[in-house]
Amino acid sequence: MTDTGQTVDPAEIAKFEAMAAEWWDPNGKFKPLHMLNPCRLDYITRQIAAEFDRDLRAPAPFAGLRLLDIGCGGGLLAEPMARLGADVVGADAAERNLPVARLHAEQSGLAIDYRHTTAESLAAAGERFDVVLNMEVVEHVPDPLAFLTACRELLKPGGLMVCSTLNRNAKSFMMAIVGAEWVMRWLPRGTHDWAKFITPDELAGLLRRAGLDPVDRKGMVFNPVTWGWSLSDRDLSVNYVTASIRRGG
Repeated sequence: MTDTGQTVDPAEIAKFEAMAAEWWDPNGKFKPLHMLNPCRLDYITRQIAAEFDRDLRAPAPFAGLRLLDIGCGGGLLAEPMARLGADVVGADAAERNLPVARLHAEQSGLAIDYRHTTAESLAAAGERFDVVLNMEVVEHVPDPLAFLTACRELLKPGGLMVCSTLNRNAKSFMMAIVGAEWVMRWLPRGTHDWAKFITPDELAGLLRRAGLDPVDRKGMVFNPVTWGWSLSDRDLSVNYVTASIRRGG
């Protein structure tokens, strides 16, 4: 399935296509995501287990769950979800990401359905999922409400969406733009547009307008001493992640 739509910004897609070959290099341009991934996975797996009453200690605890990773990139989240037993669809509007993702999944012995498509196109086709992962995507789309509404349509009633993004304040500008792009050069300059960052309260409002019920949110906090990330109930000042449910029909 190949498509683009109104929730996609061609300039944003071009940025990530230019970096596609480096997805699985832990010291390359996606180093920040490799560093963040254990923290993201901790939150995602706990939320899915709680919502669907799964035991993470069991073999293939997510067996029987259909999961969409929207904006899947090279598969950094899709692959661990598949290893946990989920039936995974990885979707990305940046076409050059997908051969990288497919090859790595094949080399890892994983069956993941990767598609060049958008959330709205999947929704229009009648695709439905138990879980939608929407991680570090909403700050790159031209119309966040339209995008989140499409994600809501992709969920079955009672389905779970996990969404992460960046807060908009002076600290996030210093950390995500000055620190990550200008000083550390973990990402190329211009990867993020600070004006598109979304505060936690703004995101909660957008989720409700899209027809979702926010049920949890946590900060993801970088510790420069341990050089690692952890979840926080209080500090949502830069990176944060939310869980929301599609209620009713």
